[in-house]
Amino acid sequence: MAETSIEWTDATWNPVAGCTIATAGCTNCYAMRMAARLEAMGVDKYVGTTRKSGGRAKWTGKIVLDPQALAMPTTWKKPRKVFVNSMSDLFHPDVPADFIAQVWTTMAATPHHTYQILTKRPERMAEILSTAEFAVLPNVWLGTSVEDGRVVHRLDSLRQVPAAVRFVSFEPLIGSVAGAELLDIHWAIIGGESGPDARPMDPTWVDEIHDACRRTGTAFFFKQWGGKNKKVTGRTYRDQTWDELPTVSPAC
Repeated sequence: MAETSIEWTDATWNPVAGCTIATAGCTNCYAMRMAARLEAMGVDKYVGTTRKSGGRAKWTGKIVLDPQALAMPTTWKKPRKVFVNSMSDLFHPDVPADFIAQVWTTMAATPHHTYQILTKRPERMAEILSTAEFAVLPNVWLGTSVEDGRVVHRLDSLRQVPAAVRFVSFEPLIGSVAGAELLDIHWAIIGGESGPDARPMDPTWVDEIHDACRRTGTAFFFKQWGGKNKKVTGRTYRDQTWDELPTVSPAC
């Protein structure tokens, strides 16, 4: 487990390492930079997961499964919100379904924790989790990332996922998602990109999401404005902080 400063969770758990750039939201992925640092520090499972390109760390596409990490949450007594695979994507095509099933076994055995899983590949998530092998777990929230209007279709795939909570991370929000349908999406996280090469977030794009959330009753969580120094820009929207969380309901 790693404690984290991510505003919407308490800890991270990474039974998988490594990923592949999928769409524009991946360009400045913090996990690529972190994986390169961890490899430099001698952490074995990150060896070979990144390469230098133009002076920056980029994913190589190498995926590393870490069976030793599977039981880690069973040792945590205090209930936590746990971001699963902050350094990878559990539904990457090179992660076998049987390994995902082992992750499910751990989450089922630790109902005192709440697990949050984000993917940029909700089609595969829906395909795998619709099989009889995977029970709907009330302590598992399933989501997808949507960075701009070009990938809003991911929400349609997410709606096909059987889950107690479905959520979307509009982060990094690098374009308008006007017209995004949030029906049957229980939670929306909004955040601008941060870091040295951060792309700007237009406040109008946030307004569009806020209004969509109000139409569908989707919980609205504003994470940050982002920029080169996210502490300076802060996380106040419309003169307040927004830390709404979803209501857990039976799977639908």
